[in-house]
Amino acid sequence: MDIGINKKERKAIADGLSKLLADSFSLYLMTHNFHWNVTGPQFNSLHAMFMAQYTEQWNALDMIAERIRSLGFPAPGTFAEYAALTSIKEVAGQPKADDMVAHLVKAQEAVARTARSLFPVVAKADDQPTADLLTQRLQVHEQTAWMLRSLLEA
Repeated sequence: MDIGINKKERKAIADGLSKLLADSFSLYLMTHNFHWNVTGPQFNSLHAMFMAQYTEQWNALDMIAERIRSLGFPAPGTFAEYAALTSIKEVAGQPKADDMVAHLVKAQEAVARTARSLFPVVAKADDQPTADLLTQRLQVHEQTAWMLRSLLEA
């Protein structure tokens, strides 16, 4: 494979993107779970908001996995692989609506940190397609975290 990025750099990028994929899948699963189980006075607005968020996240999973494949490496795709790679802790039980929002803020911020951590290796490899993907993901996760944080302000 000769795309202008050496194998060592492609591997480092793919490994980082695998962590991003695992964090993104964990966030997707948490958001979908909360969509199904939210209750209380904010039910309608949170149910709809969570659906919009998990739908966007679902579509992003494919973009991240396909970038890993484009770099010549297999994309992780099992719960065991995601559990080993993710920085996001699973939420036990059924939290109250405001706690769901707080958990999602932390998870959105975690995905943003994971994406941001890849920029040095991506810049060193002069990998613009991955940099573009990371920039797009950062914009989504930072904006979504802000919107969710706004719901928690008194």
